[in-house]
Amino acid sequence: MIKTILPALVLGLTAIASAALPVTPVHAEDQKPEQVHVRGSIVTYSGSALKVKTREGQTVDVTLADGWKLASVANAAVTDIKPGDFVGIASLPSAGGGDGALEVLIFPPAMKGAGEGSYGWDLKPNSSMTNATVADAVKGVDGRTVTVSYHGKEKKIAIPDGTPVVTIAPATNDDLVPGAVVFIPAEKAASGTLAHQVLVGKNGVVPPM
Repeated sequence: MIKTILPALVLGLTAIASAALPVTPVHAEDQKPEQVHVRGSIVTYSGSALKVKTREGQTVDVTLADGWKLASVANAAVTDIKPGDFVGIASLPSAGGGDGALEVLIFPPAMKGAGEGSYGWDLKPNSSMTNATVADAVKGVDGRTVTVSYHGKEKKIAIPDGTPVVTIAPATNDDLVPGAVVFIPAEKAASGTLAHQVLVGKNGVVPPM
């Protein structure tokens, strides 16, 4: 998911293999670590160690890698979404067709293009994550439905009332207090769960993704 503040939203990026190239066997040492998302509340934090009680009720020890990054989220609104913005939207298929948003992240301009695409997500069963650019004014925001484009494709996503809409905001290590809600895109390492980035809730706003 490109090393960014929020790599969990760039998991859709994969290596592009050309059909013209010969197929080579995948060796164990070439395989990428298993990616995991840790969602829950901080139990303790000290140095490079973070203990989290997950939403499933388990307690997970997370090791923070050298040079790890920290950010938070701030509230935004549907009316803040404008044509040309780059957004990450977790959604579920709707009974009447199309997708309905579970949450919306408006990326800062510097993160435009991060993890562009639409792919499976584990916020809820059958959910997906779409990182894409809001289309032009004609096909852009129409009431509570937004049309987004990625890799030459378009997708319409309804945004129901009450859907969390956030953007990336600064954070410091002082925000990693017991009870603070975190979203951690991590990987399974030989030593356990390893993270390069942490997204923490503050000022009453929690990471909805």
